[in-house]
Amino acid sequence: MAYLFLACAIASELIATLALRVAATGRPSFYAIVTLGYLGGFAGLLIALRQGIPLGVAYGVWTAAGVALTAVASRILFDEPLTRRMIGGIALIAAGVLLVELGAAH
Repeated sequence: MAYLFLACAIASELIATLALRVAATGRPSFYAIVTLGYLGGFAGLLIALRQGIPLGVAYGVWTAAGVALTAVASRILFDEPLTRRMIGGIALIAAGVLLVELGAAH
């Protein structure tokens, strides 16, 4: 159940970050979505931590998924670049988070 709250935190942060991009282009009404999204993200992370996910694992997964999903979504929604080098960086981040999670299992 803790990972469900972590997934909700990631989704909420992703929505907030994408809304921030829209708000920055001159649509200030989207700042309400930004605020609610980041509050939801931190609330989901808090609940996941309270349910026992180690901080290093939860924060690593939260940030890595946020970076990867934001890069892909911004490519799709805003036609922003997603180069091979960026994809390689995302893969390195994912590998690092996997190593942190495997190390926390001991």
